[in-house]
Amino acid sequence: MVAAVLGCAVTVSAQSRFGNWGRPDIPYDGGVTFVRLRWTEGTSGAGTPGRGGRNMWLHEFPRAEQNLMTMLEDFTLVDANTRASLILTLDDPHLFKHPIALMQEPGFWVMTDEQAARLRAYLLKGGFVIFNDFEGNHWENFEAQMNRVLPGSQWHPLDISHPIFDAFFRIEKVDIPNPRYHHLFGRIPEYFGLFEDNDPNGRMMAVANYNTNLAEYWQMGGMGYFPIEPMSVGFELGINYMMYSLTR
Repeated sequence: MVAAVLGCAVTVSAQSRFGNWGRPDIPYDGGVTFVRLRWTEGTSGAGTPGRGGRNMWLHEFPRAEQNLMTMLEDFTLVDANTRASLILTLDDPHLFKHPIALMQEPGFWVMTDEQAARLRAYLLKGGFVIFNDFEGNHWENFEAQMNRVLPGSQWHPLDISHPIFDAFFRIEKVDIPNPRYHHLFGRIPEYFGLFEDNDPNGRMMAVANYNTNLAEYWQMGGMGYFPIEPMSVGFELGINYMMYSLTR
């Protein structure tokens, strides 16, 4: 079903270059606005837009958010902002106005103690973070950073029985191999959840997409670059994440 309307998302995202996408100051209006987290310190790639650096946290911007929010509006009743998005740091007080945020390339991410405390408060207050686009030994740094946020926290493997895979679309298979011509070819996607009180039956506060990059599927929606099956699952997972976090 998702694959049939991917072309619409591309049409929308092509209408403007950046415009209001990636702003730090969009007023909160009660709707759902896409939030991308900008990490300011890292082992690599923590550059600032316009000032050089690799900006790994900026990967797939802005087409990933443009396309995903268009699909969220098309398929659900969510009041999705399809005209603008935010880029916020972890210590930005405006983050607490928004229930969902995405972080790209957390395998290189490093934070200050203040940022760790702010992320802890955000998660415990009900926020939900999607960690995406990291693989292999990147997990070690990611896990170490999150242990600073929630000491003693555990990442639980998610299988197809978890409600997040049935939050809107019923997804039957999530470990679809990365395409042969993709740099992650040979790695099988894995998904992990971080739960309140380390209880896998409780509220999930964050999801980690490991050995995959869902935002790349969102970015390339409708362009014919990826096979239909992983492309569709990528969008379905993104919408499910949104719906799960908004209803729990």
